This record gives sequence, structure tokens and C-alpha cells, in this order.
Amino acid sequence: MRPALATARVWFVAAWLAHPAGASELPTQWQIPPGDPLEHAAAGYAKILCSALFISGRDLATAADEDGFFVAPRTERSLLKPTVDAASQAVRVTLPNGITRSAKRMGDQGCVTLPRDAEAPFFTPVPITSMLPEASTQLWPMGDRIANDAARSQIDQAKLGAAVAAAFDPPDGLTAAFVVAHKGRIIAERYQAGIDHTTPLPGWSMGKSVTATLLGRLIYDGYDRSLELFSLAPVAEWQQAEDPRRGIRVADLLRMSSGLRFVAPQDPDFNAARGYPDHLYVYTGAIDAQQWAISRPAQWLPNTVGRYRNSDPLVLNALIKRAVVARGEEYLSYPQRQLFDKLGIRHFVLETDAYGNFLLQGYELGGARDWLRLGLLYLQDGIWNGQRLLPEGWSDFARTPAPAWSQPIYGGMFWLNRIRQWPLPEDAYYMAGSGGQYTFIVPTHDLVIVRLGHYKGEALGTRALTRALQQLLRLVPQAREPWQPGVAGR
Repeated sequence: MRPALATARVWFVAAWLAHPAGASELPTQWQIPPGDPLEHAAAGYAKILCSALFISGRDLATAADEDGFFVAPRTERSLLKPTVDAASQAVRVTLPNGITRSAKRMGDQGCVTLPRDAEAPFFTPVPITSMLPEASTQLWPMGDRIANDAARSQIDQAKLGAAVAAAFDPPDGLTAAFVVAHKGRIIAERYQAGIDHTTPLPGWSMGKSVTATLLGRLIYDGYDRSLELFSLAPVAEWQQAEDPRRGIRVADLLRMSSGLRFVAPQDPDFNAARGYPDHLYVYTGAIDAQQWAISRPAQWLPNTVGRYRNSDPLVLNALIKRAVVARGEEYLSYPQRQLFDKLGIRHFVLETDAYGNFLLQGYELGGARDWLRLGLLYLQDGIWNGQRLLPEGWSDFARTPAPAWSQPIYGGMFWLNRIRQWPLPEDAYYMAGSGGQYTFIVPTHDLVIVRLGHYKGEALGTRALTRALQQLLRLVPQAREPWQPGVAGR
């Protein structure tokens, strides 16, 4: 047993003996996130509207009706009054008590939630410039020109069209984009009126998979050897002798198994009466979100309980930032330089908190083809145009069930289809985001499928997507044997 983990176990056993009710009763010095929940909703509402208007190009009424219920529930929106400042690309939301919360577009860092009464964040925006040629001049996947080859004609086009149509039926499911790649080639593509392949749309928690990909790039390029998968996470704040967080490994963070106490609405024991959840506070609090996650105390031993919480991707993003800065490189442009430009992605928007930290637990916007490219990178085991971009075996780690989860539904910042939630093979795995955002990777059929939609239509959109997947799988022949994970990991 590693010394840090042994110390953590001694600490937890002593605490359990003093509090025999068990781990949920351990004294952890957890603090309720400060602030009024309605004010937090106003801050989140302002940011969602700002991104919808000034990045996706939607109108205020439609965005207010369809998007962002996650951070600003509809029951609270009737109390909130938004106003738009088109000249400064800002949205302000006023509460009944007169307090105003705002979000403002900060160049290529997208829309940023500002602290109360602030007019600007605490960082200087950085222009993000792709080094790629104009997309219209390049063939897919490095560009947007689609070759008219025989691959598409080998699939029944009428039935393929019906499968795509199923993803948009009924219209109230609010599917915004549906794109399918077979053997790397786009074979089907359709968009909601007013949207096309260049429209950046919210991916929400699909950004967690982007986090894993950025970390994989760092590890492959040798930025920081302490970031190897099964190394202890190099978080200086966790290194006190009796701190149980010393035992958290990089792999535990990727698997959402760190054990940090970080209250989330999806926790089985969540009770809103206990206070505002950390899971939302990192979106709406206008705080240094990465530092908030790092400062959370331990609730469980690492790699013993799997729980879907925003703390773990935020800590990973903090480690990415520290490694990039330590190399003397510019942090905010790192994803474009080292990942997106290599994949033909030109217009991804990664949004930050007020301190210039990426909020890739859920604040990012991209076009459907860009999500397709990311899925193809994993389908191809981290290789792109013959060049390895991710460590060998990284895709296998992403799709291996995390040992600490009670069911095999989560891997390494990717969801798994091991219990057949979707009508896809068991070894399919996927990125997923609130409101019905999905990128499915189906190795047995050489498929990547992207579905983006608007939050209001999630329930109907999910049923439509299920029907579309069922029809699609009947059309595409199986190309490979199903993959089975080896040893789940340490």
C-alpha cells in the first residue's frame, strides 16, 4: 500500500470509530457555498443567455424558453428580468430585490459570469487564432469539404434518411444537430433551421471528455511526469501528512472517484434544504472554481466510491493549467495549439470563470462536426492522420469501467453502455451533456454519432434519439468484434 493511502486509511478508520454511523457522518469541515440561491440562478441565467446570443447567434426569447434550465430552473426564471446590452455583448439579470447579476462576452474566452457589481473579470482575454487554412479549402476531416465517394452509397440512402428524420421527430424534441460518421466519413448530417455545422452549441458535460483529451495530450507530450495515470495527483494543497486527499491519483480524478466532498443535485442523498450545491456553485458563483474544487475536503477514501461531481474535472483542469504555465506556455491558447489545430477544429469556444480558468466541466461550445472529430480521435485509438496524439491505450482507459462505481456505467471521463442504456453494442461509450448532448463512439460498427439539442426538449429528444439509433444500427454492418476491458485498473 502506498504510504499516503495508508495514512488516509488510518485517518478514516479513526474517524469512523469516533462516528460509527459511517462515512456520511465523518467530520469533513465542508462548508455550504455562500450566497442566495436565487441570485445564483440569476448569474447562471445571464451567462446562458449571453452565450446563446453572442456565441450561438440565437435570439433572446427563444434562448430564454429553451436553454440552460440546469443552472436556472424555469420555476425561478419568472422572478428574473434579463436585459441585453448588444454593444458590449453583455446580459444583465435583475432580481426582485433590485440586485443585478451579469455575464459578458470576453472575446475568445466566451461569456464569463461576473461577480456582483463587477464590469469585468480578473484576467485579460487572449485572442485564440487557429493556424489552419480556411476550412472550405480542405477536405474532411481537416476541413469541411465532403468528398463524394462510394462509402455513402453502400448504405441504403432512403433508410438512412429515415433514421436521421427520426432524430428530429417530434419537433418539440428540439434536436439541433445530428451527424454520423462511418469509417471516418460523414454519411448523414442534418440541422435545425438557423443552425449549421459552424454554429457553436453548448456541449455541457461533454466538456469533461475534452478535459480528459487535453490531459492525454499533456501526458503524451511529457509535460509533467507526475501526471501519469496512476501517479498520485500533484496537488500541493493536499500534501499535509494526515490529509487523506494525498492518496488521490490522477486516474481517480478521471474516473470521478476522488472521494472529495462536493455536493451535487444528482447525489442520492441530496437535500436542497441543506444549502446550495457545490456542483452548481462553480458555474454561478463567479469564483475561482478550480481552487474551490481543490479546497474541498475528503468524504471517502479515493477509488472507493464513484460519484458524478464537478470537483474532479475541475481539479484536472487545474493540473493542466499548472503544467502548461510551468512550461512557460500560454494557458488559454493551449487547447487550440496542441489539440484543436491538429484535428481540424477551428471554432471551439472554451469558457472560463472570472479568474481565467477553463470551466470544462460544462461551459464550452462547439459545432457538431467538431464533436464528431473528437469522437473519431477516440475511435482511432488516439491517432489522427497517422500521428499519435494520445498515449497508447488512452481510449481503452476511457472505456474501461471505473472500479469504484457500483455499476459499469462510467469510465475515464466518458460514459459507458455496458448496461445497454442505449440501443448500441455494450462496448459503445460516449460523451454526454445536460439537455441531450451526446457523442457516441461505436467501435464495432466504426461509427461516431453526434446529437446536439436544446434543454427544453430533452425528454422528447432522448426518445427520438433512441429510435434514430435503433434504425441506424440496422443499416451499418458490424466491422469489429466487441471489445472487452482487461484488468479494470489499480
